[in-house]
Amino acid sequence: MMIAPAGFVSLEAIRLYAEWQGEGPPLLFISGTGGDLRKKPNLFDGPLPKTFTTLSYDQRGLGQSEKPQASQRAPYSMKDYAEDAAALMEAAGWERAHVIGVSFGGMVAQELAIRFPEKVDKLVLACTSPGGDGGASYPLHTLTHMSGEERARHMIPISDTRHDDNWAKAHPEQYEELVRMAADDPYAGEPGHGEGALAQLEARAAHDTWDRLGAISAQTLICGGTYDGIALPETQEKMQSRIAGAKLQMFEGGHLFLLQDRRAFKEIIAFLKD
Repeated sequence: MMIAPAGFVSLEAIRLYAEWQGEGPPLLFISGTGGDLRKKPNLFDGPLPKTFTTLSYDQRGLGQSEKPQASQRAPYSMKDYAEDAAALMEAAGWERAHVIGVSFGGMVAQELAIRFPEKVDKLVLACTSPGGDGGASYPLHTLTHMSGEERARHMIPISDTRHDDNWAKAHPEQYEELVRMAADDPYAGEPGHGEGALAQLEARAAHDTWDRLGAISAQTLICGGTYDGIALPETQEKMQSRIAGAKLQMFEGGHLFLLQDRRAFKEIIAFLKD
């Protein structure tokens, strides 16, 4: 490992904040929309570092990583995000690694596996979508006019379709806690925060690997939540049909099935270790 266990990594194109923990085979974890390693709990509080040397990072425009301003750059693209991930692996001294991409991170992982197949050992695509005719994840870019609380209340029954109005009325305290957790962003006032988050949503809206999924050569596990209204179960099935030999496993939960179903990480780790 050529980078520090936690800190900033200056790549050719951008300066990223990254952390790594654990021992074992190398694993790159690519987080979802709005990912910020300062928010706890995060992946390092879970089981992955107990089995793998786990590397994760704040993607461009997010968290503590560099946030190029719109006036200084072209719009962020999925190609940019994939190249960031590949460059970070090189900075870590990794020729190859297992890759887990969750939600937006799964979109980045698709691009990474297509553009840099030599870098990806086994691939896990969790609660994500290919875009195009294969189906896109819920259009979060259409909600930018909402306040944090409005957006949270709108997305709760979509993130987990069991959490409808009847459920909210029957579980008012749990519902309000979900709203609080989804709406709370202690870093919202930081310089460049809003611009970076919007740039990510714009890249997410343009994501489309559908016609290129056949180029993924890595052994692939596709997994999702049975009640996910963001990355639909049928979309997971479509992705499986396009990636040779891909396995599909659905879990009891919504978009946050990794936290809702205790089997999820066990099955993912078993796939990576097999």
